[in-house]
Amino acid sequence: MEKNTLTSTTSFITRLIIVLAVVIYFSPSESKGQTQEQKEFKVWQIPNVDEGAEFYFSPDGKSMIGNAKFKDDPVHQVYTFNIDGTNIKRINDKGEDACSFYFPDGNQLIYTSTRDNLDLPKGNYSDPNNYPQGAELYSCDLDGSKVKRLTDNKYYDAEVSVSPDGKWILFSRQVDGKLDLWKMRPDGSEQHQITFTPEWQEGGSFYINNETIICRAWNIKDQAQRGMPMSIFTMKSDGSGRKQITNDSGTNWAPHPAPDGDHFVFVKVLPPHNYEIFLMSLKTGEQTRLTFNDAFDGFPAISPDGNLLTFDSNRDAKNGDRKLRPYIMDISSLHLGLKK
Repeated sequence: MEKNTLTSTTSFITRLIIVLAVVIYFSPSESKGQTQEQKEFKVWQIPNVDEGAEFYFSPDGKSMIGNAKFKDDPVHQVYTFNIDGTNIKRINDKGEDACSFYFPDGNQLIYTSTRDNLDLPKGNYSDPNNYPQGAELYSCDLDGSKVKRLTDNKYYDAEVSVSPDGKWILFSRQVDGKLDLWKMRPDGSEQHQITFTPEWQEGGSFYINNETIICRAWNIKDQAQRGMPMSIFTMKSDGSGRKQITNDSGTNWAPHPAPDGDHFVFVKVLPPHNYEIFLMSLKTGEQTRLTFNDAFDGFPAISPDGNLLTFDSNRDAKNGDRKLRPYIMDISSLHLGLKK
């Protein structure tokens, strides 16, 4: 009797294991057909903005500024809109625009445009060998009025941001094919160069705090090649203490700091050519992947409270449409807000 009971029990356990194995194998949450998007935090597309890229949050986190192109626009122009896609405003309608940003008081904007140099070759904001010469920096009110030209040199002045205390404007300037970081006061005075690196092309820079800057750079010998290697650097606000913080040979691009002063988001290009967004700690070097999609995911920026991530993607493109559109990801569970 004891032997038969043992045999029966063993047989039951064996059948149970087989059933569980079959259930697990064909479970939708674990199947080989699981979509990569299921690994992401909640993501949604901002409505009403059919084409655009490189958007940044307003200081109160309720609005965004960036480059968009609507039906009547021959080229990309600077726009602002609420994060729900309402209250869309075109800030500039002359020339072709690029990088833009809010001043920390929330009352003024800054942007790059060729609006006063329409006689110069158009160039291409996506090609460092052909950046638009005569792309200058401008400030204005929130409705685009009271425009003030801050640079006047017919160089490429772009990739602009503002220090948290509002005392400095940080930007990239290309002179004779060489990109370096520059600073100036909000009225355009005290323009001066802070990086002097003939072999490195710095840009895409932001203040982590009033004393520290983060940027990306590539070696000029690699310029414009497909899959161009890029690295991320930090430095003091005067350009000293330069430190490379990504040390692999891949493409590490478009950093943007989190409010906690430790983390930042950036784009890493995975083989073969998959642009994904990662989070990295400055203190530990730990990296966490945030997007899981075969489409392009890029130009990330974190909201001032650390709860939202905006990025641009063509993940929902259909019928060969490859236009980039703005998205938002809920990253509140990462607790990246300003530490009290």
